[in-house]
Amino acid sequence: MKRRNFLTSLGILAAAGSATKIEAITKQINNKINGSNLVMSKFELAPLPYAHNALEPYVDAQTMEIHHGKHHAAYVANLNKAVEGNAELEGKSLEELFKNISKLPVAVRNNGGGHYNHTMFWNVMGPNKGGKPSGALAEAINAAFGSFEKFQETFNATATTRFGSGWAWLSVSGGKLVVSSTPNQDNPLMDLAEVKGFPILGLDVWEHAYYLKYQNRRPEYITNWWNVVDWDAVAKRFAEAK
Repeated sequence: MKRRNFLTSLGILAAAGSATKIEAITKQINNKINGSNLVMSKFELAPLPYAHNALEPYVDAQTMEIHHGKHHAAYVANLNKAVEGNAELEGKSLEELFKNISKLPVAVRNNGGGHYNHTMFWNVMGPNKGGKPSGALAEAINAAFGSFEKFQETFNATATTRFGSGWAWLSVSGGKLVVSSTPNQDNPLMDLAEVKGFPILGLDVWEHAYYLKYQNRRPEYITNWWNVVDWDAVAKRFAEAK
């Protein structure tokens, strides 16, 4: 899109008056000039796929409001700042960034990981979920750990003993399921992860994920969290990993 036409469109925006019209016209402009030097793609915070109180009583509404609306939102804003103006980073997906994250600025690692990890976290949970997986995922868990109960024991121990802030993961690595943990906002997709793989389930064990309700009782938070795991969503990620 030529610069003259772009500026003309901006003039239309100013005259549009209505916020709804402005938003619609902005989308049209972005669609036309996407990929040009005038507009660069940015990471965005998606809305929660359920209400803030949907995971009660296991995850409280206030925690969800702060966790998603403050913590996750800050990761997205800071990630955009970290890549802005860097032609080698702008426009790349998180997965592409993670492949060489050890060579990138720490702000990209921390905030990129925070954005990816939390986006996944919201989507592997849901109201009226829990229970056990079925089908191919259940078979893979039994093959890797002996039983679902053994898997839970391993995952719980890994999440409980993660020192400080971090995450516990169930990932596909080398065609098999593995449990691991990472510090801070790292994840198994990163080139510096001790256990690399494609994460299909992740649990946030930063204190901000549970402290308002559980205080320092991390094991209780972990135990209750299984009641909101959406195994259909996890199974979908498992299928994508093959």
